[in-house]
Amino acid sequence: MRHTQVKAALAALAVTATLLPGAADAATAPGATAAPKPAPAVPAKTHTAGRVEVAGGSVRYSWPGVYFEGRFRGTGVGIAIDDAVNDYDVQVDGVTVATLVTPGRTTYWVRNLSHGVHGVRLVKRTESPWSAGRFDGFVAVPGGAILPGPADRRRQIEFIGDSYTAGYGNMSATRDCPAPGQVDRNTNADVSFGALTARGLGADYQINAFSGRGMVRNYNGIEPGTDYRTYYDRALIGVPGDVWKNPGTWHPQLIMIGLGINDFSTAINPGEPWTPESLVAAYTAAYHGFIDKLRARYGKRAIIVVSATYMSNTTAFADAARQIVQDRNERGDDRVRYWYYDNTDLDYGGCDWHPSAHDHQIISRRLDDFIATLPLRW
Repeated sequence: MRHTQVKAALAALAVTATLLPGAADAATAPGATAAPKPAPAVPAKTHTAGRVEVAGGSVRYSWPGVYFEGRFRGTGVGIAIDDAVNDYDVQVDGVTVATLVTPGRTTYWVRNLSHGVHGVRLVKRTESPWSAGRFDGFVAVPGGAILPGPADRRRQIEFIGDSYTAGYGNMSATRDCPAPGQVDRNTNADVSFGALTARGLGADYQINAFSGRGMVRNYNGIEPGTDYRTYYDRALIGVPGDVWKNPGTWHPQLIMIGLGINDFSTAINPGEPWTPESLVAAYTAAYHGFIDKLRARYGKRAIIVVSATYMSNTTAFADAARQIVQDRNERGDDRVRYWYYDNTDLDYGGCDWHPSAHDHQIISRRLDDFIATLPLRW
């Protein structure tokens, strides 16, 4: 499989709200406005499982796939947001009614719904390692009310990975995505394999994914001295020293790790401090350390899955991942498991030969089957 270098920073984009063609539901008349409106409901009335940083009545965030869920009574709802970089889907009662493209600072309104109680969900489609979005809450229309948000789901899954996990370019109709913003406009973490599987299981989830990053080596050796582990502990990825504070509600029973494509998919460049053998050794040592961290954080009952997938140029990724799991099991931890998915029926039709939305559906079904074999108590 061919790969192209993943962008280290996202392009600056327009700040006005835009609808993607066909995104709005005919039963609604949504629109964005900067006119003064009632104060947003505090995010305390909003459910989220994602990594967010609370600031007063707002939250900031940067990992892909972060979602906010609420309930309201009335004929419409406003979504108060400030983000000039990312794209979002707005869903009402399980139906996507709009896609907000780099909306900027605005309150986006969904109107003309039947009067009653409705559910609303705002989900971040794109990656933004160096930029944080801000969500200020859901806003009631006149005569309506924001209700207490949904409760935390009992099932929780954490997805850790790279561009495959983030859904990089998965909505694209072509593998060639050179135009500025083209990858972003065609990325939707909400239809990545992890999000599909988690929702099918009725689980809350985090997608803690960062394109181009590996366990010890990034894609094509970019940004030496950093790797995925540099950023994992953060709420805001681009803020050095930032640490996400678990509110005490995040206790995933299942942690899926997919790191290794970027470590091994490209040849070692002159000047990099690796040989093929030393790279495998460093990867293995770092992976064990990372599992130790997760085990200390989430306890001995959590199932940690070391995931690998097909690469045309080498089996080093799969071989190393399999050996790591064997080592953990031999040390007495049988709740570390290995999952491999091959390229059967995958078209890699997304940007830069990444899995397409079609592929993510297939991978999700395979993941469903795998999870069904695990001794989960949820």
